[in-house]
Amino acid sequence: MPVQPPSKDTEEMEAEGDSAAEMNGEEEESEEDRSGSQTESEEESSEMDDEDYERRRSECVSEMLDLEKQFSELKEKLFRERLSQLRLRLEEVGAERAPEYTEPLGGLQRSLKIRIQVAGIYKGFCLDVIRNKYECELQGAKQHLESEKLLLYDTLQGELQERIQRLEEDRQSLDLSSEWWDDKLHARGSSRSWDSLPPSKRKKAPLVSGPYIVYMLQEIDILEDWTAIKKARAAVSPQKRKSDGKNHGCPFPLTITFPQLSLQEGAQRGCGCHNQWPKTVKMI
Repeated sequence: MPVQPPSKDTEEMEAEGDSAAEMNGEEEESEEDRSGSQTESEEESSEMDDEDYERRRSECVSEMLDLEKQFSELKEKLFRERLSQLRLRLEEVGAERAPEYTEPLGGLQRSLKIRIQVAGIYKGFCLDVIRNKYECELQGAKQHLESEKLLLYDTLQGELQERIQRLEEDRQSLDLSSEWWDDKLHARGSSRSWDSLPPSKRKKAPLVSGPYIVYMLQEIDILEDWTAIKKARAAVSPQKRKSDGKNHGCPFPLTITFPQLSLQEGAQRGCGCHNQWPKTVKMI
């Protein structure tokens, strides 16, 4: 293909490119001029900034010193105010006027009243319990005393009745023995014998109703004891027995119960009996 000549648009574009290049060159030159002027101005401003900085530093230091002084003064003033407040509060507490003291004190006083009331009620209950216990013990002691008195009364009454009964029996035995003794003395002093008396004037043999000493022994043992008693009584002088009889009267009789023996058996054993060996023998 044949080469075509450049068109008008291309020429214009080339012309515009050349003009742009020229403008760029001018701008570069202007920037260099500006940078040079800036460096010069920076050098001048650096000298001015050092002086300004020094001046501003001194001003700041003076202001800081003033602030520290004011702070220390305010701190001292605050300390004094707090100290005066604490002293005033301490005085109020000492005078019992501080609310920090009066409010808890009121609560403690209320609780104290409540506890005092509860303690009073508890004390009343305890006193009632102790009183009831005391009354119960007193009533029990009285009942025990009454029962012991009744028991002692019954015991003493029984013992006294038993003694009275024994004394009555002894008295009856003593009466019988004294009658027998009187009959014996009368028989010795009288010239008349027992057989010479009429049957109407003869005394009947007394019936023994007094106490008895009953030996649960063999017959031979009882007779040996009886023989020993007779020998011992025979050893005593008649005068001694007579004086004892005058001073003291008839002694207490000894009643011994023997088994029934016949006259022949009594004679064989050496016992002086009248008509029959008695079942009950009285010793004076």
